[in-house]
Amino acid sequence: QVQLVESGGGLVQAGGSLRLSCAASGRISSITDMSWYRQDPGKERELVAKITSGGGTTYSEAVKGRFTISRDNAKKNMYLQMNSLRPEDTAVYYCNADWRHVINVEGARVEKTFWGQGTQVTVSS
Repeated sequence: QVQLVESGGGLVQAGGSLRLSCAASGRISSITDMSWYRQDPGKERELVAKITSGGGTTYSEAVKGRFTISRDNAKKNMYLQMNSLRPEDTAVYYCNADWRHVINVEGARVEKTFWGQGTQVTVSS
């Protein structure tokens, strides 16, 4: 089991910056890939950025060049540095973690996905 708690959201003016954090606890050694998603009312939840256990990153076209995802592999915490924020970035941002645990010597595994509760980001004009 893994618990994820987001923090760092808030209200900023357009052009400002925020740094989101995702604190992971539980069986954190089994976490593999981690991602940030966001969802605004009336819209579908979308992938913002993803980081693999090896540090490889991908970004949505909407945030590429403005947001930076990073992680602490020892503690499995994850961060999202958001710069040059725009009103269209307003959404609830969710932390996501993929989890893979070996359960016996034959190599059998269980795979799960965990979500945080979300943190609100509001960008004003």
